[in-house]
Amino acid sequence: MIEHRDGTVVPAGFDVPVEPLRRTAHYTGEPGCIAEAREFAAQFVNQLRTEWCARIGARAEEALLLVVSELVTNADRHSEGPYILDLSGTDGAVTVSVYDSSDALPRRFPRDPERIGRHGLEIVHALAEHVAVERVPVGKRVWAVVALADG
Repeated sequence: MIEHRDGTVVPAGFDVPVEPLRRTAHYTGEPGCIAEAREFAAQFVNQLRTEWCARIGARAEEALLLVVSELVTNADRHSEGPYILDLSGTDGAVTVSVYDSSDALPRRFPRDPERIGRHGLEIVHALAEHVAVERVPVGKRVWAVVALADG
């Protein structure tokens, strides 16, 4: 059981959440959606801290928010229609999934410091433990697993 004392969360030692925390948000592509998705992810991180007693350092949190920004930006720019951000996490890692209606798979370009733009997947691969793309019945799912431990 997790007891609340004076607004703090104290793990009682034997009641740990079994299911990962999961939250989903839908976006239409209207201006401001990318910032909204980033704020949604920040709230998710705070909920992990509260419900899972997760120790999430500033560096890990920024990496997660950047992965969310990059994946949502790609969906916003390259799909025609709405997209979905799905976050699933524990005290150790968060899986960031973005579903969109385009069946075109994203391309990861070779490193080129002189190229302007198109570094999104390169950034995601640098920050995530695992990155994958799969086709779904209506479009695709791009997902990345981000570790929450700094270092």
